[in-house]
Amino acid sequence: YDVWGNMQDDLNKRIASIIASNPVMLFMKGNPDAPRCGFSSKVVAALKETEIPFGHFDILSDDAVRQGVKEYANWPTFPQLYAGNELLGGCDIILEMHESGELKPAIQEMISA
Repeated sequence: YDVWGNMQDDLNKRIASIIASNPVMLFMKGNPDAPRCGFSSKVVAALKETEIPFGHFDILSDDAVRQGVKEYANWPTFPQLYAGNELLGGCDIILEMHESGELKPAIQEMISA
């Protein structure tokens, strides 16, 4: 009986349900009205400009989710943006897509797929 494996499975299911709770989900430090790091703040600003509604999860409020999401996505940093249950990227990717005008169409395509 693998206690750690079962805990990890439960955590992965919890993370999957958080991601699925909104078509666009941002794992960030803080919340959109009060981001707790500059990278989260920049991604929130870019998302607000797309006018696409998004959910958020404050990783500082739950250390298990904070650690688990890194492994879940194989992505070590925050924020992490999901659209249509798929990881779109972190701060650099989101800001590059926003600058080039690709962010809004990419999100719209991912959530309609």
